[in-house]
Amino acid sequence: DLDKKLDNKRVAFYFAAGWCPMCTSFEPSLVAFRQACEDSGKPVELIYVSSDRNEADAASRASRLEMMSVPYGEETSKLKEKYKVWAGSEALQFGFGRRSGVPAIVVLDREGEELAFLAAESQGPKALGNWPLDDDNGVWSSL
Repeated sequence: DLDKKLDNKRVAFYFAAGWCPMCTSFEPSLVAFRQACEDSGKPVELIYVSSDRNEADAASRASRLEMMSVPYGEETSKLKEKYKVWAGSEALQFGFGRRSGVPAIVVLDREGEELAFLAAESQGPKALGNWPLDDDNGVWSSL
């Protein structure tokens, strides 16, 4: 049940792709951050938004990263357009009006709206320091 999985967690979309060297070099820091948050009693749940080349690659990566994922295709496209995050190779599909390429993280508030943007493409692992872990609006509740 999704509500139970997200209950009392800080939730974010993780925009990335397996073919992207910046993404794959960022992910060890992201995995360590996720574990440190868990260990400190501030668990996070990352939801993978894929820019992979096909559905099989997207599913495989989400599994390897131990993340839930947004269904590949139309659903990922909607989120990329909403948050203005997509890979440079997707510019023909989405245009050039993006605020960031991949990797990037959009932290959600408990209503499912953007609480913070972590520009991992330009800042690398130090972007994780901008996650507002102590903001109660960022803790999901199934109540």
